Parts: sequence; C-alpha cells; structure tokens
Amino acid sequence: MHERRPRDAKKRLGELVRRAREEGPQTVTVHGKPAAAVVLHADANTALTKLRRSFTDFLLSGPAWPDHLVELINDRARDAAHDIEL
Repeated sequence: MHERRPRDAKKRLGELVRRAREEGPQTVTVHGKPAAAVVLHADANTALTKLRRSFTDFLLSGPAWPDHLVELINDRARDAAHDIEL
C-alpha cells in the first residue's frame, strides 16, 4: 500500500486514482501515520462491500432436506433443551 500526505493527495488526485487502479490501495497519511482516507480501485471496493450470505442462508439455499433428517435435528434440539432445564 502506497502512502501520500493530504496536500499531495489533493494536488494529485488524478494520479492517486490512477495508482489505486494500477498498483492497489493508496493511503493518505498525516505525520507518517495512516489517516482516514484510503483510495481503492472501484472493483476492490465492490468486492469488500459486497453482501455475503450468512451460513444459515447458505444451508437453506440448497436442496430441501429430507423430512427424517429434519425430525432427527429437531429431536436432538428438544433433547438438548430438556437436558439444560434439569
């Protein structure tokens, strides 16, 4: 990741955007430490912010589960809940 001071980033915004596209993320620094701004290529930002399915949604998106398997899971859940209440 390449670093730039705020005034350099402001003066050379076009170059900063080009470098983000060609070289990867560009960090704006203040006193040599990363500040609030990181310039990313749009595709990288999309990949980072893309919604991901939950594990539950992943399981439920597949084929329907056989009824006997669902019954076994429900029975085990009931047994576990009963054991906790004792």
